[in-house]
Amino acid sequence: MFDYKSALKKVPHKPGVYQYYDANGELIYIGKAKDLRNRVASYFINDNFKVNAKTKVLVSKIRSLTFTIVDTEIDAWLLENSLIKKHQPRYNVLLKDDKTYPWIVIKNEVFPRIFATRRLIKDGSKYFGPYPSVSMMHHILDLIRETYQLRTCNLALNKQNIEAGKFKVCLEYQIGNCKGPCEAHQSEEDYNRQIEEIKDILNGKIGAVLRALKDQITEEASRLNFEEAHRLQRKYELLERYQSKSTIVNSSITEVDVFSIASDEKISFVNYLKVMHGTIIQTQTIELKKRLDESDEELLSIAISEFRARFNSTSKEIIVPFELELEDENVKFTVPKLGEKKKLLELSQKNVLFFKKDKIEQYEKLNPELRTERLLLQMQKDLRLNQLPRHIECFDNSNFQGKYPVSAIVVFKDAKPSKKDYRHFNVKTVEGPNDFATMEEAVFRRYRRLLEEGEALPQLIIIDGGKGQLSSAVKSLKALDIYNKVTVIGIAKRLEELYYPGDQYPLYLDKKSETLKIIQHLRDEAHRFGITFHRKKRDQGTLKTELEMIGGIGKTSAEKLLKHFKSVKKIKEATEEQLLAVVNKKQAMAILSFFNQKSLPK
Repeated sequence: MFDYKSALKKVPHKPGVYQYYDANGELIYIGKAKDLRNRVASYFINDNFKVNAKTKVLVSKIRSLTFTIVDTEIDAWLLENSLIKKHQPRYNVLLKDDKTYPWIVIKNEVFPRIFATRRLIKDGSKYFGPYPSVSMMHHILDLIRETYQLRTCNLALNKQNIEAGKFKVCLEYQIGNCKGPCEAHQSEEDYNRQIEEIKDILNGKIGAVLRALKDQITEEASRLNFEEAHRLQRKYELLERYQSKSTIVNSSITEVDVFSIASDEKISFVNYLKVMHGTIIQTQTIELKKRLDESDEELLSIAISEFRARFNSTSKEIIVPFELELEDENVKFTVPKLGEKKKLLELSQKNVLFFKKDKIEQYEKLNPELRTERLLLQMQKDLRLNQLPRHIECFDNSNFQGKYPVSAIVVFKDAKPSKKDYRHFNVKTVEGPNDFATMEEAVFRRYRRLLEEGEALPQLIIIDGGKGQLSSAVKSLKALDIYNKVTVIGIAKRLEELYYPGDQYPLYLDKKSETLKIIQHLRDEAHRFGITFHRKKRDQGTLKTELEMIGGIGKTSAEKLLKHFKSVKKIKEATEEQLLAVVNKKQAMAILSFFNQKSLPK
């Protein structure tokens, strides 16, 4: 076993990164801490740390630890991220995003070329990106090529080669896509002015480029150089159109990073927006697979570090959906309550929720059982249950003006109807229209039988009705001594109101929630199943009354006839011989006479 007490004596009360190793010397976990000793101790002292099952497994495998001291918590945060990416320990969050994204590069050369690349070379070139959407990157490159006349060749255009006349202009020059710097038709100064404008566009400073262009248009027009003014005007319109598609916030928001997170039990998704001068210039969503039931705060911290490193962000302000325990005098964390920054956060949240929904739908198509588990976990959370509601039963009563009362029960298993388990109840102990007593009888009979037969009880019982019906169901559950073994709730007439026994205030669920949809399905099934049985019983009652109008046919004989012939129509069509199979000769003659008389024209 690991002697953590001895190991702790060597760990200082300073910020840093700690690393856990197993019996084979394999690195299994990396973590960061504002106070290394307190954080490491928290894994082994249960009173100070809410240890979940996965963390217990991790702790049981620890045999040694190392640590690295840093100056600040932010430094620990950055170091943790780089070490996790390098070593990918078994129990750390898995960043499911190993694609190589494209960049736009402005090469470090005379008359710089601009093109897309997936390789970052440290040669002094300027890289913009990465772009998670290849189509978005090509859209920007197309705009640059349409707006600016840049070379696309890879010739070594240094001063000596150009003056020596080593190159000749190509077709790109002839069709107006290049100004021909290879033959000195364009100066390096003029070319570099274009490059600076392009850098501003890629950095989101389109407004500054547009203002400069407007001044140039005015100047060329005043010189009566209308052809050049027209070319600049077209360039202005292209950039303005691009800006109108890109700008979504106030231009006063100069440089911020925006993050939001959406999680379920096993996976989290984090969205990132990079905003420069009121324009979103980069956006991406990543997936993080949980390993130790990490909190949203921990996961968001990991993602922020990853995104800022990936996009080379130096933004001094980071917009987040909740407070983070990160302190850095060079970075300000903002949780906006209103205004433009709040709109930015909401936009990020919309993106992450859409991404989460899309990803989960993809997973569930491949693995339908995942959807079932997710729905049950969501129901457990929404309805405050202490176990997954794999077996749900729903009761509904039906009667017609107090007559023909029946109860119906429908059963859902793993959030789907189990029709072979549906049951009807003919009410036996209730006289007249008493819905509460009918519910009490049905619930009692149902669970008395399950107990007698040794069948499993449901995890959730739903009563279609208000507080009265719910109280009646509770009486029966208490009488059977199973009230504390199951959860029972009532549905009010307005479906979004759910009642718990003894709670005067209803629970309201979102009308779009999947939990409510399943409850609605249960209630509708119970209602349909109960109404079908009720109508059949009512119709049989009406038919029996009609048969009892025949002299010599009583209640018992009417029931026998209906049971044998199934309907009054078939009784009408029956021959004397067929009737004698059920009733005596006198009754058979009475039936034939009764229906023949009814069919005679008046």
